[in-house]
Amino acid sequence: MAYAIALLPGDGIGPEVVAEATRVLARVVLLSGGEVELELEAFEAGADAWRRTGEAMSDATFASCSSADAMLLGAFGLPDVRHPDGREAGSDAMFRLRFDLDLYAGIRPIKLYQGSPTPLADVGAGIDYVVVRENVEGVYAGRHGGSRVVGEVAADTSIVTRSGTTRIVREAFELAARRSGAAADGVSRVTSVDKANVLASYAFFREVANGVAASYPDIAFDTLYVDAVALHLVRSPSSFDVLVTENMFGDILSDLGAATVGGLGVAPSADVGNDHAVFQATHGSAPDIAGTGVANPLATILSAGMMLDWLGRRNDDVASLRAARWIEAAVAEAIRTGTASTPDLGGAVGTTACCDAVLAALDAIVGAA
Repeated sequence: MAYAIALLPGDGIGPEVVAEATRVLARVVLLSGGEVELELEAFEAGADAWRRTGEAMSDATFASCSSADAMLLGAFGLPDVRHPDGREAGSDAMFRLRFDLDLYAGIRPIKLYQGSPTPLADVGAGIDYVVVRENVEGVYAGRHGGSRVVGEVAADTSIVTRSGTTRIVREAFELAARRSGAAADGVSRVTSVDKANVLASYAFFREVANGVAASYPDIAFDTLYVDAVALHLVRSPSSFDVLVTENMFGDILSDLGAATVGGLGVAPSADVGNDHAVFQATHGSAPDIAGTGVANPLATILSAGMMLDWLGRRNDDVASLRAARWIEAAVAEAIRTGTASTPDLGGAVGTTACCDAVLAALDAIVGAA
């Protein structure tokens, strides 16, 4: 079965890292002997598009993305391309995809691969958890509904609904059921993260989460305040398996987690709905290093692997599921040997050489299978 993949290279280093990820996908297609079929087509969107055309994403591009089987994204946004109210214009494209395609689940794995640097003195049994971020509610849902009064007052509204909370918490439990549990004890566990002691909206989020948890008696469930979670992600990250939280908290905590496993250059993500999905690194466009050949493509390559896994599970496609495992194993091996150590990982390997190391590992892994 051939999958139509919409490529959205975007801004800054986006085109560079997407180019390397497509090299990996091409190799996977070859190594699969034709069992994995991908039809890749690139589209323009982001800050550069907005600056030239007045639109971060055209209706034609949105229609093409909507009809694709999946989307692989580089990065959107440039710091000097902004709306009059100060918001980055490039992010309009991402918000359109998330909200118009109802990509309600932000899936952000945090995993420490052997050989990857960490600032933590003690990582315990290892770091391997996932932040499940509610994507279309919370504070970000009100981004167009905020108000500013004569340069003196600004206000935004947070939105939390029963249906939105129910489905994101269910997504977290379904994910926990597919995983092997927390690194520290092997227990499958969902941790709901909120600020229920202060805000009514978060107290409601906790109430709904508790109700959903009752339907999953075989999976442990607990609740923690977001400030406590921030502490424990640094002090005892091995205790976590799946965390589920509101939009803004998920955005912040996933970046904190990435810092403990080598940085955003090894942090992939997926924005998933019932019918559509976008896969991208959690890092931004990094315009300061664009064109210098030092950008780390690993997070985008890992995101491509997540894409194949999603397509495989969605379509009962064993070949795509196997290819997803190949990609993660190849990245892990390249990190372990140091052959993929870009400057952010403490090495001096360039963008293309980093991908070359992944391709070499991929060839060896498949050849040995």
